[in-house]
Amino acid sequence: MSYRRLACRPVLFAALAALMLAACTQPSAPQATRPTRSDNDMLASIRAAGEKEKSVIDVNPLRDPGVASLQDAAQADIRGAQFDAAAAKLDQALKLSPTSPDLLQERAEVAIRLKDYAQAEQLAKKSWELGPRLGPLCARNWQTIAELRQHAGDDAAATTADKWVKQCHVEGVPRY
Repeated sequence: MSYRRLACRPVLFAALAALMLAACTQPSAPQATRPTRSDNDMLASIRAAGEKEKSVIDVNPLRDPGVASLQDAAQADIRGAQFDAAAAKLDQALKLSPTSPDLLQERAEVAIRLKDYAQAEQLAKKSWELGPRLGPLCARNWQTIAELRQHAGDDAAATTADKWVKQCHVEGVPRY
Protein backbone atom coordinates (compact mmCIF):
# COMPACT_ATOMS: atom_id res chain seq x y z
CA MET A 1 0.00 0.00 0.00
CA SER A 2 1.15 3.44 -0.74
CA TYR A 3 1.59 6.12 1.85
CA ARG A 4 -1.30 8.16 0.43
CA ARG A 5 -3.81 5.37 0.86
CA LEU A 6 -2.79 4.89 4.47
CA ALA A 7 -3.00 8.61 5.20
CA CYS A 8 -6.56 8.87 3.83
CA ARG A 9 -7.95 5.97 5.91
CA PRO A 10 -8.19 7.82 9.26
CA VAL A 11 -10.00 10.70 7.56
CA LEU A 12 -12.45 8.33 5.88
CA PHE A 13 -12.94 6.42 9.12
CA ALA A 14 -13.71 9.67 11.02
CA ALA A 15 -16.19 10.80 8.35
CA LEU A 16 -17.92 7.41 8.36
CA ALA A 17 -18.15 7.46 12.18
CA ALA A 18 -19.65 10.96 12.12
CA LEU A 19 -22.28 9.86 9.60
CA MET A 20 -23.18 6.83 11.70
CA LEU A 21 -23.54 8.94 14.83
CA ALA A 22 -25.69 11.47 13.01
CA ALA A 23 -28.00 8.69 11.86
CA CYS A 24 -28.46 7.53 15.47
CA THR A 25 -29.58 10.89 16.87
CA GLN A 26 -33.22 11.48 17.66
CA PRO A 27 -35.05 13.93 15.42
CA SER A 28 -36.05 17.05 17.25
CA ALA A 29 -39.66 17.46 18.23
CA PRO A 30 -41.57 19.71 15.85
CA GLN A 31 -41.91 23.27 17.07
CA ALA A 32 -45.34 24.04 18.45
CA THR A 33 -46.85 26.55 16.08
CA ARG A 34 -48.83 29.35 17.52
CA PRO A 35 -52.42 29.36 16.28
CA THR A 36 -53.12 32.67 14.62
CA ARG A 37 -56.50 34.20 14.12
CA SER A 38 -57.62 35.04 10.64
CA ASP A 39 -57.93 38.64 9.53
CA ASN A 40 -61.71 38.22 9.42
CA ASP A 41 -61.74 37.07 13.05
CA MET A 42 -59.56 39.98 14.11
CA LEU A 43 -61.79 42.48 12.31
CA ALA A 44 -64.93 40.92 13.76
CA SER A 45 -63.48 41.37 17.28
CA ILE A 46 -62.55 44.97 16.50
CA ARG A 47 -66.06 45.80 15.26
CA ALA A 48 -67.63 43.96 18.19
CA ALA A 49 -65.56 45.98 20.67
CA GLY A 50 -66.95 49.19 19.20
CA GLU A 51 -70.51 47.91 19.00
CA LYS A 52 -70.67 46.63 22.56
CA GLU A 53 -69.17 49.81 23.99
CA LYS A 54 -72.23 51.59 25.30
CA SER A 55 -70.61 54.25 27.42
CA VAL A 56 -71.94 57.73 28.00
CA ILE A 57 -69.39 59.16 25.57
CA ASP A 58 -69.92 58.68 21.87
CA VAL A 59 -68.35 61.39 19.74
CA ASN A 60 -69.57 61.67 16.16
CA PRO A 61 -67.95 64.62 14.40
CA LEU A 62 -69.54 66.37 11.47
CA ARG A 63 -68.41 64.83 8.21
CA ASP A 64 -67.00 66.80 5.31
CA PRO A 65 -69.11 65.91 2.22
CA GLY A 66 -66.02 65.15 0.10
CA VAL A 67 -64.54 62.93 2.78
CA ALA A 68 -67.91 61.28 3.40
CA SER A 69 -68.31 60.35 -0.26
CA LEU A 70 -64.81 58.82 -0.30
CA GLN A 71 -65.58 56.89 2.90
CA ASP A 72 -68.84 55.61 1.45
CA ALA A 73 -67.08 54.55 -1.77
CA ALA A 74 -64.37 52.82 0.30
CA GLN A 75 -67.04 50.93 2.25
CA ALA A 76 -68.53 49.76 -1.05
CA ASP A 77 -65.08 48.58 -2.15
CA ILE A 78 -64.63 46.71 1.15
CA ARG A 79 -67.97 44.94 0.68
CA GLY A 80 -66.76 43.96 -2.80
CA ALA A 81 -63.40 42.75 -1.42
CA GLN A 82 -61.56 45.46 -3.38
CA PHE A 83 -59.22 46.29 -0.51
CA ASP A 84 -56.55 48.07 -2.56
CA ALA A 85 -59.19 50.38 -4.02
CA ALA A 86 -60.65 50.99 -0.56
CA ALA A 87 -57.20 51.84 0.80
CA ALA A 88 -56.61 54.30 -2.06
CA LYS A 89 -59.92 56.05 -1.39
CA LEU A 90 -59.29 56.24 2.35
CA ASP A 91 -55.77 57.57 1.71
CA GLN A 92 -57.28 60.24 -0.52
CA ALA A 93 -59.79 61.10 2.22
CA LEU A 94 -56.96 61.29 4.76
CA LYS A 95 -55.24 63.89 2.55
CA LEU A 96 -58.37 66.02 2.92
CA SER A 97 -58.80 65.30 6.63
CA PRO A 98 -55.52 63.99 8.09
CA THR A 99 -56.57 64.29 11.73
CA SER A 100 -59.87 62.43 11.47
CA PRO A 101 -59.72 59.64 14.08
CA ASP A 102 -62.59 57.62 12.58
CA LEU A 103 -60.99 57.79 9.14
CA LEU A 104 -57.65 56.67 10.57
CA GLN A 105 -59.33 53.70 12.27
CA GLU A 106 -61.13 52.71 9.07
CA ARG A 107 -57.81 52.83 7.23
CA ALA A 108 -56.22 50.69 9.98
CA GLU A 109 -58.87 48.05 9.45
CA VAL A 110 -58.25 48.04 5.70
CA ALA A 111 -54.51 47.71 6.40
CA ILE A 112 -55.32 44.49 8.27
CA ARG A 113 -57.14 43.23 5.16
CA LEU A 114 -54.00 44.05 3.17
CA LYS A 115 -51.84 42.24 5.77
CA ASP A 116 -49.94 45.45 6.57
CA TYR A 117 -50.08 44.88 10.30
CA ALA A 118 -47.40 47.41 11.25
CA GLN A 119 -49.24 50.22 9.47
CA ALA A 120 -52.55 49.09 10.96
CA GLU A 121 -51.16 49.41 14.48
CA GLN A 122 -49.63 52.82 13.74
CA LEU A 123 -52.93 54.10 12.35
CA ALA A 124 -54.93 52.77 15.31
CA LYS A 125 -52.53 54.45 17.75
CA LYS A 126 -52.73 57.73 15.86
CA SER A 127 -56.52 57.48 15.80
CA TRP A 128 -56.55 57.01 19.57
CA GLU A 129 -54.16 59.94 20.10
CA LEU A 130 -56.36 62.26 18.02
CA GLY A 131 -59.70 60.80 19.08
CA PRO A 132 -61.91 61.19 22.12
CA ARG A 133 -60.06 58.42 24.05
CA LEU A 134 -63.41 57.17 25.29
CA GLY A 135 -66.36 55.35 23.80
CA PRO A 136 -66.74 53.06 20.78
CA LEU A 137 -63.91 54.49 18.68
CA CYS A 138 -61.49 54.17 21.60
CA ALA A 139 -62.56 50.55 22.08
CA ARG A 140 -61.97 49.81 18.38
CA ASN A 141 -58.54 51.49 18.54
CA TRP A 142 -57.36 49.42 21.49
CA GLN A 143 -58.96 46.20 20.25
CA THR A 144 -57.06 46.69 16.98
CA ILE A 145 -53.82 47.08 18.91
CA ALA A 146 -54.62 44.06 21.09
CA GLU A 147 -55.40 41.87 18.07
CA LEU A 148 -52.24 42.91 16.25
CA ARG A 149 -50.03 42.35 19.28
CA GLN A 150 -51.61 38.93 19.78
CA HIS A 151 -51.00 38.20 16.10
CA ALA A 152 -47.34 39.16 16.55
CA GLY A 153 -47.03 36.78 19.50
CA ASP A 154 -46.59 39.50 22.12
CA ASP A 155 -48.99 38.17 24.76
CA ALA A 156 -47.95 40.65 27.46
CA ALA A 157 -48.58 43.65 25.21
CA ALA A 158 -51.88 42.15 24.04
CA THR A 159 -53.01 41.79 27.67
CA THR A 160 -52.08 45.41 28.34
CA ALA A 161 -54.03 46.55 25.27
CA ASP A 162 -57.04 44.51 26.45
CA LYS A 163 -56.97 46.45 29.71
CA TRP A 164 -57.04 49.71 27.73
CA VAL A 165 -60.15 48.52 25.85
CA LYS A 166 -61.97 48.35 29.20
CA GLN A 167 -60.79 51.85 30.11
CA CYS A 168 -62.67 53.27 27.12
CA HIS A 169 -65.95 52.76 28.96
CA VAL A 170 -67.50 55.55 31.00
CA GLU A 171 -70.51 54.81 33.20
CA GLY A 172 -73.39 57.25 33.11
CA VAL A 173 -74.90 58.96 36.10
CA PRO A 174 -77.83 56.88 37.38
CA ARG A 175 -81.10 58.74 36.84
CA TYR A 176 -84.13 57.88 38.86
